[in-house]
Amino acid sequence: MGKFEMSPDALELVAERFRSLAEPARLQLLSCLREGEKTVSELVEETGFGQANVSKHLRLLHSHRFVARRKEGLHVFYSLADESVFELCEIVCDGIEAQADASLRTLASS
Repeated sequence: MGKFEMSPDALELVAERFRSLAEPARLQLLSCLREGEKTVSELVEETGFGQANVSKHLRLLHSHRFVARRKEGLHVFYSLADESVFELCEIVCDGIEAQADASLRTLASS
């Protein structure tokens, strides 16, 4: 594999994108949207979060292009714009699972 180099500006953009995912509520909203397009009201009902909280998180996710939105009359519909976030989640979950397995093997051999 070749050397991976990024400029300081590019690194800051990547870090900012990761920070936008470093909130369980945002990951839950993305998970809800995996099922399909939804309104803020539907997301409030599914998550139990307050409307202002859901809207705030969706604005941030939209600004980082994780979600798309479209307006139809008085309603705004949100959908996933970048499903690669789930690939990232799978990579992280696989790593956590491997660490847990290694810890269990260590404990079992003690």
